[in-house]
Amino acid sequence: MKRRVRSGKNLVCSLEVHTVTRKPMSWHDNLEEPADARFLNLIHHAAQGPRKKYPETQTENQEVGWYLEPLVNPERHDRRLNHFRVCSDIILYKAKMGLGEDDRHK
Repeated sequence: MKRRVRSGKNLVCSLEVHTVTRKPMSWHDNLEEPADARFLNLIHHAAQGPRKKYPETQTENQEVGWYLEPLVNPERHDRRLNHFRVCSDIILYKAKMGLGEDDRHK
C-alpha cells in the first residue's frame, strides 16, 4: 500500500506503508519482556495524588483542599461560629399549625 504525503498543494513523496498486526498464536508476540524500572517509577509517580507528590500547592485550585485540619477549633457551643436554628415556643406552635396539627384537640 502506498501512501502519498502532501504538503500544501505539492506532492512531497510517496512512502511505502506496511501494517504490522499482532498474531496471537505466534510465540514471538507472546514473549514476556522485562519491565523497565524507570518507566514503572514514572507511572507510579504520575498516579499519586498531588499531596503525595509535592510539599506545597502548585496551583491556586489545589489550595482549597490542601490542608485538611480546620484553622479554628470547631466548638459546637460557641455561638459566634455556629448559627443553629433556634426555636421558641411561638415558632414551634406556628409550625404545628402550618402542618395541620392543632394543640386544641389534645
